[in-house]
Amino acid sequence: MYQNDSFGSAFKRGFLRMPPIIRTVIAINVIIFILQAIFGGIEVGGRSLNQAIVEYFGFVPTIGTAVTQPWRFVTYMFLHGSGFHLIFNMLWLWWMGRSVEEAIGPRTFAVIFFGAGIGGAFFHILFSFLYGTSVVIGASGAVFGIMVSFAYLYPRAPIMLIFLPPIEARFVVAALIALDVLFIGAGDNVARLVHLGGAGIGYLLIKAHYQGADLAKFIRPIERIWNPNLAKSSKKNKKPKNKKMYSISDVEIVEESDQSELDAILEKISKEGYDGLTAEEKKKLFELSKRN
Repeated sequence: MYQNDSFGSAFKRGFLRMPPIIRTVIAINVIIFILQAIFGGIEVGGRSLNQAIVEYFGFVPTIGTAVTQPWRFVTYMFLHGSGFHLIFNMLWLWWMGRSVEEAIGPRTFAVIFFGAGIGGAFFHILFSFLYGTSVVIGASGAVFGIMVSFAYLYPRAPIMLIFLPPIEARFVVAALIALDVLFIGAGDNVARLVHLGGAGIGYLLIKAHYQGADLAKFIRPIERIWNPNLAKSSKKNKKPKNKKMYSISDVEIVEESDQSELDAILEKISKEGYDGLTAEEKKKLFELSKRN
């Protein structure tokens, strides 16, 4: 069916098949990197326009800058210092992030990605008095949060690395974190504190998600800014707490009506994805999955 497709058509089809948040993040990063390359040849006031952009939008790990210029916590994630830096981050995001976003949904994935990136920046501030306050750019902290989430979800998934046999994801991610710990302060211009902070926040968030926390609630208010109808639909989907379930000696007795409720939740997931569930529905699904 696709044998006669042009490269452009095949690329577009593959790109559109990516999960939405990963697709958006990669597209924005690539576009901005192209602009950085173009601006690198334009000088303003004795310095390139790209240098000015990095100095204004990159993250400076000082409390004063964090308070007065908070946009840097997000914008630094979309700037990269070289093509290799960009490719490395986007490939890891694509390789490991696809399964994570498909498993937990785009809203929760977005919270973990940006939470890890912002958390990594905060972590760098805490230790900036030891390791300096040079400008930080790159999505590495956010990507480390996603990599840790992948290892949490699929710890035994084989990862293929060049010249090495398949290695379980948990060991690959643990090794990358260990390398950052070993080379902190090595003076190699790698923001290892951001990596470690992002990894730690990523772990806390993915663990909280599977303990029943509704991380998607941080995204819904943003969505409602341009789509007010979401607020109305979420109110319609709310259900009262099920008071028919109780426990006796660690054995839960469930009314037959719970099966129909479970079927309804699963059908809703198939149509709207996991993030389409209300907090109450997620809690119910979590409880039933533990018993099964």
